[in-house]
Amino acid sequence: MRKYELMVVFPLEDDTFKTAAEAVRKVVADYGAQVVSEEPYGDRDLTYEIKKRARGRYVLFNINSEPAKIVEMDRQLKLIQDLLTFLFVRVEE
Repeated sequence: MRKYELMVVFPLEDDTFKTAAEAVRKVVADYGAQVVSEEPYGDRDLTYEIKKRARGRYVLFNINSEPAKIVEMDRQLKLIQDLLTFLFVRVEE
């Protein structure tokens, strides 16, 4: 397994944030990846508007996963309507 960082930007609304964060955790678990830590980065201004929103709530997930599963997780995360954006980055060991 390799280490990855998954940065996710959620909408600011608490109910939307909670359901979307739970959906992200479920997708990660469904593909056999392990969430090592979850670090909230707070509410920040976006560089450009995404889905007509100028601010978002950033959360960094540190996960362990097989490289082939990242592509599938990426595909599933794109289907979650409540996410503004996300990015996987492989952590060098």
